[in-house]
Amino acid sequence: MADVQVTCITKPDVFSSHEHITQIGGVGWKWLRDDVIRSIEAKTNTFYVIDPASGKKAYVGVVRPTDGRLPYLQTHADGVWTNNLLSLPQCP
Repeated sequence: MADVQVTCITKPDVFSSHEHITQIGGVGWKWLRDDVIRSIEAKTNTFYVIDPASGKKAYVGVVRPTDGRLPYLQTHADGVWTNNLLSLPQCP
């Protein structure tokens, strides 16, 4: 299993804080959200960001809403779901 740092995201509307992330990426790679979700749930890879406040890893997890919305990616650190992914720059 690879432990991979995420350094950028792609969303349809760069300025919206509520748009779903469609891709995440890092140095030399970019994956679609659905591929990341499958990989996390299959436990083949873990993805993380470095929390700017603490300098610690915040792992990317899958949130599956119970109201019928699509699953989405969010970071989880110290027992708390956070929005560290949304603070990352857009992938090139």
